[in-house]
Amino acid sequence: MQLSKTEKATFAGGCFWCMVKPFDQEPGIIQVLCGYTGGETLNPTYNEVCYGKTGHAEAVQITFDPEIYPYRKLLELYWQQIDPTDRRGQFHDRGSQYRTSIFYHTDQQKKLAEASKEELENSGRYRKSIVTPIVPAGPFYPAEEIHQNYYRKNPFGYKLYYQRSGRENFIRKHWGVKKNKKQLKETLTELQYQVTQKNRTEPAFNNAYWNNKKQGIYVDVVSGEPLFSTTDQYDAGNGRPSFTRPLSDSRIVTEPDNTYSVLRDEVRSKLGDSHLGHVFNDDSVPGGRRYSINSAALRFVPEEDLDSEGLGEYVYLFKKSD
Repeated sequence: MQLSKTEKATFAGGCFWCMVKPFDQEPGIIQVLCGYTGGETLNPTYNEVCYGKTGHAEAVQITFDPEIYPYRKLLELYWQQIDPTDRRGQFHDRGSQYRTSIFYHTDQQKKLAEASKEELENSGRYRKSIVTPIVPAGPFYPAEEIHQNYYRKNPFGYKLYYQRSGRENFIRKHWGVKKNKKQLKETLTELQYQVTQKNRTEPAFNNAYWNNKKQGIYVDVVSGEPLFSTTDQYDAGNGRPSFTRPLSDSRIVTEPDNTYSVLRDEVRSKLGDSHLGHVFNDDSVPGGRRYSINSAALRFVPEEDLDSEGLGEYVYLFKKSD
């Protein structure tokens, strides 16, 4: 597929290790670089920035295709990664080098960022005011190679840092589904409730999507988070929907599950906190991981309905395979 004209977006949100992964696997994202911007020092190093003497902030610069993933979508995702009410840093990282900022590259980006910030302020999601500044983009200095894609190079260290920094709990608190047991029981079927809220497993070969032949996206039945695509679905012979990967690792949470003496990880949606199923090590599939997911935890959105359901960025997945 030929790419349209690309654009750049630059965001500061505290530790740049934690700001790469949420954007990196989204559709239409071509590159995510971590680096330094907003200060005066030329070609700063990591150590110089960490000491807070350069005026720079740790930041990410995203090269993206706006026809697939528009700037407003990047803004929506950006707000979900940060504490926009903190002027002095982010989570346990303190200092101006860990400040939040939106660095706009065009007048249109500035207009969209200001509207997005106002919308968040008026939403009542936070008790404090939104203080993230919107400022012109200046020189961006890519960080040393050791810092690029840190979440891939050191997944265990990244996960530990992400959790201990306080970022993960903050995001879940402010952006996660506020669960109401009574309401969930009214909106979900009994099986959906038992699977997503009680960690049950649905019957094999007797569920909605184990042999689905249509093209489309699966979203969390509770939160609506886009989780899996039919482009990654295959028949693993176990009678449940199986996938080689999620749409984005940032939308799921995995934790070791040693019940039944089987080596596997439980898979949950990040914002919905729904039990989805399990992931197994499996060398027979690309990537070496098999995601076995309960149909009852998912809602299927066919390819033709993606635009009308606000998931138009995923249409390109199916255009590539046409």
